[in-house]
Amino acid sequence: MGYGDHFTDASNTTVEDADVVPETSKLPLLSPFQLGPFKLQHRVVLAPLTRARSFGGIPQPHNAVYYAQRATPGGLLITEGTGIVADADGFPNMPGIWTKEQVEAWKPVVKGVHDKGAFIFCQIAHVGRYSHTSYTKGAAPVSSTNRPITSTQILVASGDALADFTTPRALTADEIPQFVDLFRAAARNAISAGFDGVEIHGANSMLIDQFLKSSVNDRTDHYGGSVENRCRFLEEVVESVGNEIGFDRVGIRVSPFVDDIGDASDSDPASLAVQIAKSLNKFRPLYLHVVEPRFHFSSEQHRATEDSLWPVRREFKGALIAAGGFNRENGNDAVKEGRADLVVYGRWFLANPDLVARFQADAPLNMYDRSTFYTPDPVVGYTDYPFLGEKLQEKPGEKKLGEKLEEKLDELKV
Repeated sequence: MGYGDHFTDASNTTVEDADVVPETSKLPLLSPFQLGPFKLQHRVVLAPLTRARSFGGIPQPHNAVYYAQRATPGGLLITEGTGIVADADGFPNMPGIWTKEQVEAWKPVVKGVHDKGAFIFCQIAHVGRYSHTSYTKGAAPVSSTNRPITSTQILVASGDALADFTTPRALTADEIPQFVDLFRAAARNAISAGFDGVEIHGANSMLIDQFLKSSVNDRTDHYGGSVENRCRFLEEVVESVGNEIGFDRVGIRVSPFVDDIGDASDSDPASLAVQIAKSLNKFRPLYLHVVEPRFHFSSEQHRATEDSLWPVRREFKGALIAAGGFNRENGNDAVKEGRADLVVYGRWFLANPDLVARFQADAPLNMYDRSTFYTPDPVVGYTDYPFLGEKLQEKPGEKKLGEKLEEKLDELKV
């Protein structure tokens, strides 16, 4: 699947219903795309966004509301990072998918999305050293290294205090297959929950990224040193997951250029990016999801850089999804120019559950509220952003949270 294979030329259409996306559009972002077995009606993808609202690691009814609000016919949604084992978490109220209870709790979430005619992938993750003993029952987190993150602190599992990151222990080569198998088992659980596929989280200083990045990986065995060796763990995870559920249901997210989270950077990110693409080509996964070189977490301003995703685009043989601070205009440009097949939206999709319809109508966007990104409220800053024609309640505390949630559930028939 090359980068020009599935671009559909736009034709004259208009939006008649905010919940329906026409098959063709003047906008490249709203043109159809055949993603393996999935016939997408547009190229706007919900980004995997940690929102810290799955209490006790169990998906909740309000999670079902959130995803169903953002589902459109033929759309693609990617869940927030979802833990593959009990000590895989590094964020309060991060969902998991390693127990039967969690699998069952995900089923209504998936159903709500499917009922809207959309597809949903579960992002499976292990945070590695991006953790603290409050998440690991006192044990040292695992990583590619025994060096801790020192540039910042972490929110402990109770969500009420900051602490230094715990010093990790480096996995032995003999232990690594156990962690490969955890990803495989999580992928099987995701399919059992009804997900259309999984996205393997290899970005943003998570465990796989800790093997990929040269500033973290200080190993001297066959998982460290050369860029090819540092990609080995990722390759083994992808191979195991793909053999379990089918490679046409496997995506991978990476961030080779990101260098401002979790002390994870690479001395040659452009070469790492290309090597990742080469390493994955042998498996022909469904897609590769890459964070743009211009994006960094510490600022909403894009960094000046000569790097781009073009080398990855040319090397990778599957569909390419681009992430990193896109808006309507530059997202359209990315698709039109062939730099990406699909574009993910995070903050703007959070604040605008009908983002696709707003893009179609070129309507104004709600502004997101950073202060509520990670608060454990099941409604405020999560499911209360207004659709076109609605207004956010001036006093969101007027109703009890339970009442507001029940209203949203009733609206969506979840």
